[in-house]
Parts: sequence; C-alpha cells; structure tokens
Amino acid sequence: MPLLTDSSTASDWVEPDEVPRPVVAYGMASAMIGSFEIDMHCHAKAQILLVQRGALSCRVEGGLWIVPPGSAVWIPGGTMHAIRATGTLEGYAAFVATDIDVGLPQRCCTVSVTPLLRELLFRAASLPLLYDQDGASARLIAVLLDETAAAKIEDLHLPMPSDPRLRALADLMMAAPAERGSLEGWAKRAGLSGRTLGRVISRETGMSFGRWRQQLGVMLAVQWLADGATIQQVSGDLGYESVTSFVTMFRKMLGTSPGRYMAERHAGRKARR
Repeated sequence: MPLLTDSSTASDWVEPDEVPRPVVAYGMASAMIGSFEIDMHCHAKAQILLVQRGALSCRVEGGLWIVPPGSAVWIPGGTMHAIRATGTLEGYAAFVATDIDVGLPQRCCTVSVTPLLRELLFRAASLPLLYDQDGASARLIAVLLDETAAAKIEDLHLPMPSDPRLRALADLMMAAPAERGSLEGWAKRAGLSGRTLGRVISRETGMSFGRWRQQLGVMLAVQWLADGATIQQVSGDLGYESVTSFVTMFRKMLGTSPGRYMAERHAGRKARR
C-alpha cells in the first residue's frame, strides 16, 4: 500500500472494507500543525492503529482511549468511533476481517506494541493491495494476527458516563483539569449532592470519583507528554503543587515515572528508523 500523507489525494485511499483480503494495512504520516479530527464513523472490518510518533485519542460510546507512541488502539468491526490527533503523527493501520478467529479482542482497547508486532505492521503495509494469499505474504499475515491477539492490554482507558449531568461535568473537568475541586464542589456544579455524584459515577464508570479523576489526569498527561510538553508543564497544567506529587501519582497509576514511560516509547520509534 502507498504511504498515506497530508498530500495524499482521495484516489490514494481504498476503502479497506472493499478489499477482498483478510488484512489490509496502510502506513500513515501527517505533518499538520495543530490538530485534526475524523468524526464518528465505522468500518465493517476491525482495526488496529499503531502510533509511532505523536499521540491520538479514540472516542467511542462510553469511553475514551489515549494512544501514545509505542502503543496501538484496537477497534472491533462495526464500532462507531472518532479519532483526534495533534501535531505530527506517524504510524500504521491494519484492518482485519471480522470472521477471523484467533483470539482477537472483542472490545475497544489500547495495547502495547512489541518490536515484532511493529515490524509486522510495517511489512504488511508494504504489501501490494491485492497481495498473494498463498506463500510468504499469507504467512506474514498469519503471524501478524497471532501477535496482535497476544498483545498486552494497557490501562489508558477513561470510561465516560452516559448520564447527561455527568457527561456535562466530565466535559468541564476535561476542559479545566487544573481545577482541583472537591467531590462536593463538583457535585454542586452538576446539581447533585456529593453522595449522589459518587454513587452515579461509580455505577456509570465502575470507578470512584477520585479514581476517575486520577485516570483522567494520567491520560491527559500521556497525551501532552507525547505532544512534547515537559514534565514540569504537565504537572502545572494538571494543578499539582509540585512535580514530585505528579510523578508519584503517575508512577502509582502506570507503574513507572513519566520520563521513563516516554523514553521507552521513543526508543521503540528510533529502533524502527
């Protein structure tokens, strides 16, 4: 497949659902300044979208996923989703027929990408559109599917409540993440009592209010760090009084420091180059 870039024309894109192959892969590159968004849409085929450089978010009904460098988002076939990216974006996308049964995820999720999976996506994107379904190409696709099924799921998911009052509140919190108001304070803004807010958000998201707000902070931090912000900038933008407090929260949520987390992902990108 050709590399899809900012200068690509409509004729460069072939709808993957119309290609009679079990897997259709593309390489992607964008040098856009600012951000761009692909509105809600869906494909009959499932999709794995690997980010090599930059970061993107994937929004589906009931959830938001952040995809930093070195990770990928898996989107089951038929799932309505919107994609948003900021700045320079490089990566690969593979569309997978839904009748393939090798243990692929049944729900939207982010997954960590091994060097082997990254290389397989790169090789698959270089195949002709109508590649030979026998021989080496077929074996490469089979290994790609097995490696995708074995990928480790990452906790970069923010459940989004469906209750209109909570959705409005979630939008406010995402627009002003530095506001560190109490449960009672946020509840008042939603026209609820603190007890009711805690009960409803637990029912809607499976998380406590505090845990949901921490998860929101981690996801925004990953996105901003991938966009080039410093740890100090992210700490301030999230309303932390000190960088140490932010790093402690980040390590608690993702098991490593923000500096090491991003360094590991950028190391994977350099290895591909």
